[in-house]
Amino acid sequence: MDIPSLKDKVSPEEWQLRVDLAAAYRLVAMYGWSDLVFTHISARIPGPEHAFLINPYGLMFDEITASSLVKVDQNCNKLSDSPFFVNPAGFTIHSAVHAVREDAGCVLHTHTRAGVGVSAQKNGVLPISQQSTFVLASLAYHAYEGVAFREEEKPRLQADLGDKNFLMLRNHGLLTVGRTIADAFLSMYIFESTCQIQLAAQSGGAELTEVNPLILQGVAQAMKVQTEGMGGSFVWPALIRKLDRTDQSYKT
Repeated sequence: MDIPSLKDKVSPEEWQLRVDLAAAYRLVAMYGWSDLVFTHISARIPGPEHAFLINPYGLMFDEITASSLVKVDQNCNKLSDSPFFVNPAGFTIHSAVHAVREDAGCVLHTHTRAGVGVSAQKNGVLPISQQSTFVLASLAYHAYEGVAFREEEKPRLQADLGDKNFLMLRNHGLLTVGRTIADAFLSMYIFESTCQIQLAAQSGGAELTEVNPLILQGVAQAMKVQTEGMGGSFVWPALIRKLDRTDQSYKT
């Protein structure tokens, strides 16, 4: 697909954000978390416009490039020329989060089998793995209201999310909020792993051992130790190297 480059038409800061967000889409595809064209990742552009970047609806995640990302405002108005349009449900969810979370540099949403599977379980995420402890330390739930394109759902989604960084959308999927794209991606990796492990453990049919609740109190410090206080940026360079060994076209 021939998409004109925007590299010389946007600020260096926006271009780097576009490259990182396109990389996140490619990595989501690489790890098998995409759902054809139906999920979405957004990144806030710093500045007074309150704008964010989101995927061009209709492109597979392994097709998305830095220049194909669509720049929109809080009312879904395109702020730059683009032949693409935006997924209405994607816009509703992401605009709702960006409107109330100034710390939300990136919002990542998936519909994986494991994520939807656990979201359909009454008790949600169970404290049965090391991965689950990181999720449970900042987890919220939002009840299913149908395909999320209705404006009236936004206040309820915002209230349910609150200040948490992991949101389980009941009967729907997973959502993570991060200060950066790297943070949101690492959180989704942990969230998805938590759900896969839970389903695997349950499929064995044996009684499950739960983590001591007191351990959850020290999770934030444990994460800082594991990432040297860098969060997602600790693993992001390695992820980019992994992606670049396969395909660097996302940078165009």
